[in-house]
Amino acid sequence: MRQKESQKMLYPISYKTIIERALEEDLGVAGDVTTDSIVNPKSLATASIVARNEGRISGLEVALNVFTMIDDSVSVQAKYYDGDDVPQGSTLAVISGSARSILTAERTALNILGRMSGIATATRGLVTAICNSSARIICTRKTAPGLRVLDKYSVKVGGGLNHRFGLNDGVLIKDNHRIMAGGVVPAIELVRLNLGHMVKVELEVDTLSELEEALTLGVDAVLLDNMSIELLNEAVAMVDGRIITEASGGITPTNITDVAASGVDLISLGWLTHSIDNWDVGLDFEPT
Repeated sequence: MRQKESQKMLYPISYKTIIERALEEDLGVAGDVTTDSIVNPKSLATASIVARNEGRISGLEVALNVFTMIDDSVSVQAKYYDGDDVPQGSTLAVISGSARSILTAERTALNILGRMSGIATATRGLVTAICNSSARIICTRKTAPGLRVLDKYSVKVGGGLNHRFGLNDGVLIKDNHRIMAGGVVPAIELVRLNLGHMVKVELEVDTLSELEEALTLGVDAVLLDNMSIELLNEAVAMVDGRIITEASGGITPTNITDVAASGVDLISLGWLTHSIDNWDVGLDFEPT
């Protein structure tokens, strides 16, 4: 399926194994015993994936690949692209071919599409809420195990940005790291000693005194953790644009505009990927 030119590509190789694991989990060793008992193997059908609510699409291509992985003779036709905003009742895609194959793939495909579009829709709402500020919405590593590539992709489809993708592509020194290193200074010294100049270093701080120390240590960014709006305003003023500031912890749709108004560069939200509401989407068969 072709994607919008402005949308970052999600390559099939990055999600092929996710689909395989999901189908293996659903089918087990016996397969779809309900469908195989009821539906004639020669029966053909046409079905539509339909949006039950309005929202932003993410993962449509992934979902359609579930059907073709079950049966490569099934035909799939997308009506929209990832990143499109659709009204309630929209037909997102049409699938035709073996009725058995369509029914067997249905739930796995809808689970993927519902989760990914739920993340994209929620992200879109937050991005819209702070559109009058310079802050950007970012996700965290609090993703569903095994689904990080899909979760983080969906945040970008919603208009957000990704924080580090894993433990291997950026340094974030948190409180427990400081404890084990014997303090902030030795933690940063060890990082600089063991890693190359291309690796960015972010330091988590909880207080203004910790922030003041951080500004003397040459870090690239500070994570302002669970600060009140008043404290956040003071922290951003103290940084005064010298390094990147990230607000995190306790941020909700209710207070996010106040957080953004503080002048922080980034706002990270774990719930965007760990406890998102599933987007309601269904599969409707055409009458035979």
